Amino acid sequence: MSRTVIAILLLALVLVAGALVLLTLPKTTVTTGPSETKPAKKVSLLGSGATFPYPQIAAWIDDFTKKHPDISINYNPTGSGTGQEQFFTKVVDFAASDPPISKAKWEEWKGKFVQMPFVIGAVVVTYNLPEAEGLKLDAETIALIYKGEIQYWNDERIRKLNPEINLPNKRIIAVHRSDSSGTTDVFTNFLHKAAPNVWPKELVGKSIEWPVDKLGNGVGGKGNQGVAEVLRTTEGSIGYVELNYAVELNMPTALIKNEEGYFVMANETTIMEAARGALAKLPSSPDGDFSGDLDAILYAPGKLSYPIASFSHLLFYTSYPEDKVAAIKEFIKYVNTEGQEKVIRGYIPIPKEVRELNLKALDIIKP
Repeated sequence: MSRTVIAILLLALVLVAGALVLLTLPKTTVTTGPSETKPAKKVSLLGSGATFPYPQIAAWIDDFTKKHPDISINYNPTGSGTGQEQFFTKVVDFAASDPPISKAKWEEWKGKFVQMPFVIGAVVVTYNLPEAEGLKLDAETIALIYKGEIQYWNDERIRKLNPEINLPNKRIIAVHRSDSSGTTDVFTNFLHKAAPNVWPKELVGKSIEWPVDKLGNGVGGKGNQGVAEVLRTTEGSIGYVELNYAVELNMPTALIKNEEGYFVMANETTIMEAARGALAKLPSSPDGDFSGDLDAILYAPGKLSYPIASFSHLLFYTSYPEDKVAAIKEFIKYVNTEGQEKVIRGYIPIPKEVRELNLKALDIIKP
């Protein structure tokens, strides 16, 4: 046998033996290891403030976080006053306030925060008096009720506005907010603007000493929810709440006399009519001074204008930690685009001009 043949046979034997060894080795699983891109860390945002827009904010948060599962948002309806306080002490990431930030506070914090009207609402006067459907009221009469000077439903001054209603000789219980509230600020600003001789400037603010309480005819409720609950359970009562609460709870609302002398009901048409005149008075940037927009929209001229309308405002800082910047911007973008198409009953979307103004904040907010 030649050496070549012997070499070939030996090589074949080595290959066969190697194959047998491999077949007896334990099997192993090859893995690629963990992904190089780790899941994004969940970002949590905390807000607080106005109860006025709370149902709308809650609906938006629910929809937004479903689409952005990496972002968690909690909003506490503490009232505008507490919301502002927590925002300016940096307890929260954002806040909501019905009235805009005062000029003095804006000057103090100028350049450190942005402010945006994000929805339009209305404060309505509601009552628990089944026999008084279609009740008409003006600012002077409402002011006299809350001052305790009108104490019964069949008072001549109420009957004069409502000759077609058989008003009962029933005591009026005036319900108001017990907490610091933007709704109260809007309501009392309206009373002063429309009836300055009856409702003085000293009785304007988020939290006031109600004259009617001293006579035992006033009752406080915490939040719009608290006021609504007192009204629902107290016959003969009158109070003020945000329109959404009245709509959802099917509470009657009074027609209110506007600046041109017409009695109007709060609805989309009358609230938007009031808002149109305020557009020209808004600043050109979200970090500007919005302190005049409440006065512009309250008791606004126009035959159809509802007189107790108001913007509600969101407050954001101009600087956030790196991990929160993107989340804040996504929320702002949502509120001013897709969110405006999902405004619930009782609120009115902001005009296109206001949306475009608010979106300028995306270029202002930075790490």
